[in-house]
Amino acid sequence: MTISTTKKLLGATLAAGVIFALAGCGQAPTDSGDDGGDAGSAVDGFKPCMVSDEGGFDDKSFNQLGFEGLTKAADELGVEVSKTESKSASDYASNLDALASEGCTFIVSVGFKLSAPTIEAATANPDIQYAIIDDFADNTGAKDDAGKDMGDGKTDAPNIKPLVFDTAQAAFLGGYAAASYSESGTVGTFGGAKIPPVTIFMDGFELGVKYFNEEKGEDVKVVGWSIDSQEGQFTDEFAANDKAKQVAQGIIDQGADVLLPVGGPIYQSAAQAIRDSGGNIALMGTDADVFTTDPTVADLLLASIQKGMDVAVYDAVMEASTGDFDPTPFVGVLENDGVALSEFHDFESKVDPALADELKAIKDGIIDGSIKVESPASPAAP
Repeated sequence: MTISTTKKLLGATLAAGVIFALAGCGQAPTDSGDDGGDAGSAVDGFKPCMVSDEGGFDDKSFNQLGFEGLTKAADELGVEVSKTESKSASDYASNLDALASEGCTFIVSVGFKLSAPTIEAATANPDIQYAIIDDFADNTGAKDDAGKDMGDGKTDAPNIKPLVFDTAQAAFLGGYAAASYSESGTVGTFGGAKIPPVTIFMDGFELGVKYFNEEKGEDVKVVGWSIDSQEGQFTDEFAANDKAKQVAQGIIDQGADVLLPVGGPIYQSAAQAIRDSGGNIALMGTDADVFTTDPTVADLLLASIQKGMDVAVYDAVMEASTGDFDPTPFVGVLENDGVALSEFHDFESKVDPALADELKAIKDGIIDGSIKVESPASPAAP
């Protein structure tokens, strides 16, 4: 992957700890340029609903954040919501059918793995509007070498709105920060499944470490993932369990003193491995600002790589509530606050005092294009 380093770091002084956190996870602009709707202005019968992936709505991360956006919009509109929680992939289709039967008029699917069931449901229910997080719902497209459908970037049903995020941009900042903080010269990452919404974090993380090495003349190594080979360490499920803890321990055993687990609640298993190791190892969160969503691991958290799923869902619900559903994909990037790196919170005094300025300059460079962040999993802008 190519990283352009044409821009010198800015020397502007920032207030300590003021980084790139989303303000309350940020207010990304709507696709139409307005606020999407006014409180209490929903069309008659409007009922927003959501189906989770296996992580569940109490994962303190991915599903929880999306549901918070849904409920915030519903509260402002004064409408009823419904949700179904998936225990396994076999629940997806039946859960979507159940929501349709309950009279839901706008259904949000949480996650890449619900793509095919959501397309099937949307095709069978053309009068119901859908949105899906982390996927273009584009199963009809080119095949890879193994015969797997890669998609073509065009949504397969006209009543589905994709809510996608170029998380590599925020993960680049996270990788740079991890490399700056590391004393061992090794940082690590692993994922819940080898799917684009997971590997995009890992790609950006490694690119940020490489950029740090180029800028500082260092040689910080990344274990658990290679952007070049697109191979790495995965638990093959999104659950906090012994397998996730064992994978985390394996990365710690390779000398990593910063650990990025990507996949909802698997960070909880990584935290257990860090505590059991007794070492000075920092954890990085994903999706939400895990410092605030899960105080039990706050003392371990260097920072979190955030994507504004709550903002995207809120915006989509408010827009749909007016009766003016727009299926144009929402793409979250640094420029629209759709993705971000959180504050360092309790680690603020532990990081290099110059790091905030450096990250601000890098963010500006990514936005203006002078620093390139290219992941195979990055979504295309609409």
